[in-house]
Amino acid sequence: MGGQSLESLLKGAGNTVDLLRNSQVGAYVYPVVPIEFSNWRSEQVGWQKTAVLFDQSHHMAELTVSGPDALRLLSHLTINSFANFTPNKAKQMVPCSHDGYVIGDGILFYLDKDELLFVGRTPTVNWLQFHAETGGYKVEVIRDDRSPSHPRGKAVSRRHYRYQIQGPNAARVLEKLNGRPLPDVKFFHMDAINISGRRVRCLRHGMAGAPGLEVWGPYAEADEIREAILEAGRDFGLVQVGARAYSSNTLESGWIPSPLPAVYTGERMKKYREWLPADGYEGTASIGGSFVSRNIEDYYLTPYALGYGPFIKFDHDFIGREALEQIAKGPHRKKVTFAWNAEDVLKIFASLLVPGGENYKYFDFPNCNYASSSFDKIVTGSKTVGFSMFGGYSYNERTALSLGVVDPDIEIGD
Repeated sequence: MGGQSLESLLKGAGNTVDLLRNSQVGAYVYPVVPIEFSNWRSEQVGWQKTAVLFDQSHHMAELTVSGPDALRLLSHLTINSFANFTPNKAKQMVPCSHDGYVIGDGILFYLDKDELLFVGRTPTVNWLQFHAETGGYKVEVIRDDRSPSHPRGKAVSRRHYRYQIQGPNAARVLEKLNGRPLPDVKFFHMDAINISGRRVRCLRHGMAGAPGLEVWGPYAEADEIREAILEAGRDFGLVQVGARAYSSNTLESGWIPSPLPAVYTGERMKKYREWLPADGYEGTASIGGSFVSRNIEDYYLTPYALGYGPFIKFDHDFIGREALEQIAKGPHRKKVTFAWNAEDVLKIFASLLVPGGENYKYFDFPNCNYASSSFDKIVTGSKTVGFSMFGGYSYNERTALSLGVVDPDIEIGD
């Protein structure tokens, strides 16, 4: 990549934490999709009570990897086993650094022999593309970056549309679309259904606590497919979910979407930092929250801390394996959900209405995240025992929630 590299940016900055904490980039943006279709509360209720349409066409990057070495390349970059991975299956792929810390995650679709598609956030796509281009593999890649956060009125186009139909009534909506009973698709397996006379590929997936399908196809067909889904869902209470409510569904499903990619340190990561541009995600991402350390490595997380321990299989050679074999022997931080005390949330909002009083950090509904990666410290006594990393409000639970990690000896109720 031309221009200044991430490596040169970090050297000039002095301290990486200072660089990222002072970045002017705010929270992760879910672009193009309207903020709300009805209101974010009824949209949240939809995924619990009826059915919803999530439009995932714009906020994630895609990387298609094809060629005789495609599977070998991707297996070398993930903690997941590929022992039984065959076409028409998918995995939640989790790549790590050489020191065993998470770079990111996303969904890997095994489309056909020697053809796989990764869908996820930019840091993981960067890591995969780097190795595809520099590792001597017989592969070709097609990259399709996420839509711009601020299109400013310009037309936006992608290679694929990507929709999810989720919620208790999702199966009924999909069966009506298909015109016949749905194929018996196992979790994280793929098949195809009929939508508006087109054969559309689908993945059995769930983001909102109930089974559903993810469907995708050529972006030129996006409007036609969306209208067909909405028409089929009319009798089953299907609602469209806007960008404001979309990310809050993870508060109920428990997935932490935004760990800091562990790429800023380590001699074995230097070539990668030299390949990355200074103005890319890694150089402009922001860190926020009350936890502050001078050491960027204190913000790194292992797969165990994020709940991905069961994904780790030492049946293949992969980057980070040696480090994770040692990490596996010790205690691990664990992923948890924090339920906020109602009186504390009320104090936050009350502080807005008391002239001259202390103003607490504003808690926006339904998402209260202000940075690319958030790290608010969790304290017991005077000891920091973890982080709150992704917060917001669930109208379904009538509770402010956040997802994070805590030390292994912290128990529910502490």
